[in-house]
Amino acid sequence: LPALWDCQLFIRDLHFAGVPVRVYLPREPSAGKRRGVVFFHGGCGIFGSISKELKEKICLFRICVTALYFLPLRYHLAPEHGYPAQTLECLSATLHFLQTAETYGVDPARVVLCGDSVGGTYTTSVCQELVHRTDIPKIQAQVLIQPFLQALSFNLPSHQQNAAIAFLSRDRTVHMILKYLSKDCSLKEPILAGSHVPERMNLKYRKWISPDLIPEAFKLGYKPPPPATFLPQVHEEVQELFETRFSPLLAEDAVVSLLPDTCIVTCEHDVLRDDGLLYRRRLEDNGVRVTWHHVQRGFH
Repeated sequence: LPALWDCQLFIRDLHFAGVPVRVYLPREPSAGKRRGVVFFHGGCGIFGSISKELKEKICLFRICVTALYFLPLRYHLAPEHGYPAQTLECLSATLHFLQTAETYGVDPARVVLCGDSVGGTYTTSVCQELVHRTDIPKIQAQVLIQPFLQALSFNLPSHQQNAAIAFLSRDRTVHMILKYLSKDCSLKEPILAGSHVPERMNLKYRKWISPDLIPEAFKLGYKPPPPATFLPQVHEEVQELFETRFSPLLAEDAVVSLLPDTCIVTCEHDVLRDDGLLYRRRLEDNGVRVTWHHVQRGFH
């Protein structure tokens, strides 16, 4: 495809392992190999693009300053491309870039993965899937901006406090998940109540997903929900929710402990806030270096 024009950036649309990628490269020559950032956009896997992301414009400003090689991916969307196609495309494109980074003047040991919202999910999942690979360079760092990381509980403090917040309410979060997975939206209410999770699973994962793990400063007005009645038929319908590709917070310590340095951005008025808080704790408990930024007046 022909290159787009920008006074400071060289912009070109390419394909990495069949996945559309837009490349942003500063026109100013570099004395050495550059750093690279692979960006996965948000949109619940069903909307959004690399050309319409406001956040991308913010990133472009920083590229001009720091001379990064920036690659936002235009992965294919559901429902035409069902889950886990998005995660697999992000993984394939990342592998392609790591294996060919030097061709583009990028140091393969200085590649960062970054994503917002579900893009943070894909970032986390790709990093987890790569930790045991010895045939490719290691990811230097991951940046998770308001990430969605688990679908076991929608009754954490952030879900209660921000239940009616636009744009992403508690109700809409589950509705969009079901749309993404091409599931019947009548499953929404039992999932919101927690009826999709058997007691054995709650017991197994409460060491990682629990209001008790949220700092007190973030629990203002929180009230424990009534116990949910487990519904086996609902559980069977939504098995994808319990996969680590969908809920990377469920990954075992043997994986989490090998993850790269991490930056997590959370916002106060965001139903997904506590996902980021819980993952920060898990990473730190496993010896991973974490930088955390919290936007007190921010929302999803």
